[in-house]
Amino acid sequence: MKQSPLTAILAIDGGGTRCRLALERAGEVIRVDSGPANVSSDFDGALAQIHLGLERLCATTGLPLAQLAALPAYVGLAGVVSADIAQRLQQNLPLTQSRITDDRPAALRGAIGNGEGAIAHCGTGSFLASQIKGARRIIGGWGQQLGDQASAQWLGRLALARTLDMVDGLAPASTLTTQLLARFSGSAEIVAFAAQASPMELGALARDVTHHASQGDALATDLMHQGARYIADTLPRIGWAPGHALCLTGGLAPQYQAYLPPEMQDALQPPQGDPLTGALAQAREFAAKGHSVADTTVRTPQ
Repeated sequence: MKQSPLTAILAIDGGGTRCRLALERAGEVIRVDSGPANVSSDFDGALAQIHLGLERLCATTGLPLAQLAALPAYVGLAGVVSADIAQRLQQNLPLTQSRITDDRPAALRGAIGNGEGAIAHCGTGSFLASQIKGARRIIGGWGQQLGDQASAQWLGRLALARTLDMVDGLAPASTLTTQLLARFSGSAEIVAFAAQASPMELGALARDVTHHASQGDALATDLMHQGARYIADTLPRIGWAPGHALCLTGGLAPQYQAYLPPEMQDALQPPQGDPLTGALAQAREFAAKGHSVADTTVRTPQ
């Protein structure tokens, strides 16, 4: 039976590691995954993953694409940094009722709900966000070249840079640098890899850093402290203070817990939900407004 746009909604959350889609109807939520979807670093690749996710959602739900595409949809994707990107994406998707933003609002909404607090989101990329006294502030998430401090790709890139410092005699060798140098068969191969590596490929190296930090490796531990200092120094600048809830979201962020100052460790709470949960909440609000045409919005300066 055909679903009414008022009783069914569609949500899409995409980042540097994967794209997740959900259909909510009659109290049931059906989720599917596809691959990386950052529209700034790889627009065509992200678009292909969204289309693949829609196909998988059609197959799972039994709904034809035309019916799925007619539902009110909230789309939150990494890399939506301008109105031009949002409009280009909207023009290349089959969705007829869509609100398109970057992926940060959905992550904040999923973790904090309608309450007060802040999040440090560190996955392949990173950003910090707060929701305090009715004001929402979101900073960071500017990508591999210009930002994403404390993210997995940032951590992997720094590990490679420090390995080259070791080659130059500017830093002592450690288990981490020795392992990375052996894996890439020398400094030339490290440079070649870094020149073409995707954020996801660089981010995969973060696992080496966190593992060696847990074993007491001095370099790996220093890198973890650097990431934690960025979080600890920046969150107060967007309103976080002791007494506010703090959530560490994204695959890497929980690894920083032990390196944060005591007042932040004491404030840590598990997220209420994941970014796709937040995207669904945004989709419900969008549907309730009764929009009948696409409404694209992007990040704005805080």
